[in-house]
Amino acid sequence: MTRTSLAGVACSIARAADLVADAWTALIMRDVLLGVTRFDDIAEDLGISRKVLAARLARLVAEGVLTRERYQDRPPREHYRATEKGAHLYPVLLALMDWGDRWYGAEAGPPVRLRHHPCGHDTAPVMMCAHCREPLTVADTEALPGPGGRVGPGTRVLAPRLMTNQENRTK
Repeated sequence: MTRTSLAGVACSIARAADLVADAWTALIMRDVLLGVTRFDDIAEDLGISRKVLAARLARLVAEGVLTRERYQDRPPREHYRATEKGAHLYPVLLALMDWGDRWYGAEAGPPVRLRHHPCGHDTAPVMMCAHCREPLTVADTEALPGPGGRVGPGTRVLAPRLMTNQENRTK
């Protein structure tokens, strides 16, 4: 099956999803960010084919999300580390985990707990306003057009609606 690239869509969600919305890619990033960094260990942990894993890792390296580092010379062995760009996926994965715990959680409870080292408490991810620190919800936020927005593939209906929202706000 041929995959359609979303890289040219004027939507940050589309461009990010083009890289990381694949389930294997998200799980690879989860593993690497949680310390499973060697190819064989990732393959074993996920039960993923070596061919699929190699392809996903190559793309993550090419995109600057992961870097390959040699940890042994004889025989040559490498592992994967998150770059700054890759580390910034952590909150995205935490949000997915929180949503999954809420809507698909097991009766026994969530499979993973998060401990915040500075305060020593177990915690949960919270999306909040950078200014007032109130939680962000679909009910109390509004999408407005940004400087990079445009009408095109992936935004043919949405972009005009955002522009209308902006026009209605200024009236």
